[in-house]
Formats: sequence, C-alpha cells, structure tokens
Amino acid sequence: MPVTLKSRQQLERLRDAGRLVAQTFEMLRKHIRPGVTTAELDALAEDFICSRGAEPVYKGYGGVPARRNQPGRQPFPAAICTSVNDVICHGIPSRRQRLREGDIIGIDIGVRYKGWVGDSCVTFPVGNVAATTQRLLETTERCLLLGIAQAQAGNTLGDIGAAIQRYAEAQGFSVVREYTGHGVGRNLHEEPTVLHYGEPRTGRRLMSGMVFTIEPMVNIGGSGTRLERDGWTVRTADGSLSAQFEHAIAITDNGPLVLTLPD
Repeated sequence: MPVTLKSRQQLERLRDAGRLVAQTFEMLRKHIRPGVTTAELDALAEDFICSRGAEPVYKGYGGVPARRNQPGRQPFPAAICTSVNDVICHGIPSRRQRLREGDIIGIDIGVRYKGWVGDSCVTFPVGNVAATTQRLLETTERCLLLGIAQAQAGNTLGDIGAAIQRYAEAQGFSVVREYTGHGVGRNLHEEPTVLHYGEPRTGRRLMSGMVFTIEPMVNIGGSGTRLERDGWTVRTADGSLSAQFEHAIAITDNGPLVLTLPD
C-alpha cells in the first residue's frame, strides 16, 4: 500500500495535534494516584480535549458488525485507553477500576484537531513501584527512543524494529508482535505498519515526509497476548506486566521530528 507523504504545512498541523496530546498528558499526570478510577481519568481527558476545540479520536472508533459465526465488536466507548498492569493495550476505562499503589497504567491518547490526528502513549507508575517494574518502564521508554533514533531518511522500518527488539531482549524482556505502530495523518491508522521487531536493512525505506507512530509494547514475561471478550482489551498471555510508550514522528531531511512533545 502506498504511503502518503506530508508537506511542511501538513506537518505543522500534525504538530499542533500532537502538542495537544502532550498537553493532555501533562494535565492528567497530577491525577494519576492511588484511589482514582480509570473512568475519572477518561472524563478529565475528554473535557480537556474538547475544551481546546478538538475531539477524542478513539471514542466511537473501530466498531465491527457481527457476521455469520463471528461476533461483532462495539465501537471503543471512551476518549482514552487505560491499560493497567498486565493489560498491553486498548484497556477500557471503568468506574469500577481504581488504581492502587504499585500499579502501572498505560494511557493512550488520540485527538483530531483541525482535521489532523495526534496519537501518543505513556505508561505511568502509580505511587511507588517495585524495582523490576521501574526497570520495565525505563527499558520500554528507552526502546522508544532507540527506535526514534533509527527513523532517518534512507534507513528502513526494519532498522527501527531491530533496535527496539535488540535492547528489550538484552534486558531480559520480550516485545509484543501482534500490535504495531502505524501511519498517522488525517486518519488515525494509515500506512505504513511499523513493527517493533525485525532485521536491520529490511522493510520499507524511510523517506522525508513519512509520518507514523513508534509504540513498543514490552512485557516482563513472554510476548504472547490474549484478547478479552470485549473485543478490545489485550492482556499478556502469562499475566505478566506490560508497558508501552509511543510518539508520532515525521521523517525529515534533518532527522526525525517528534510530533507529540509539549513545547
């Protein structure tokens, strides 16, 4: 499938959307503490996003009608994804889920602002966490940075995946394979697909104007996944902790431009 290259003006619009995502994280950060519910975090995020003239792009996204011998899937019901502990991604906020000391929570935020999408994820510790848990967070964030460092015009998508996989596995962790990064622009999901594992110098060559997310999901245990009956929530198959960090980036002639940072 072809990749739509973005112009300089379009990158500016994507940067505006990405900046709003970063600002939403900064607003939420002080509310992530023991006792808060994931539904409360979702409400705070939605109010903040809408107050800035944007819309939460996840809400109502991705419904699948039922087919013969195949169950359907309801559209995603919330503004943000809240993935706690062994949830890898796409966790649904709930009034019944209260954060506890020592938890970790991956918050994934997507917005559409003036027609362009920003998309990013951060995994936060809740209070004090165990040393191994902290090492998982640090490793996963480092994987993201190593992947971004490979996002250079002339490199390949395989260079990004290989850098992430090499580092995560060297720390004794595993990389999720079923869920990937993706192109982003006017739509939440565009080409290309970005794997977080692979071989150097393989896959699509990177060109100036490409925009996509890098969003490694790293598990303390094995890389296997399990999809819940709600059709959204993805857990580690062995119940181990999982962390995710994500930025949307643009390939430029001057190196990668991270679109989802604050000012």
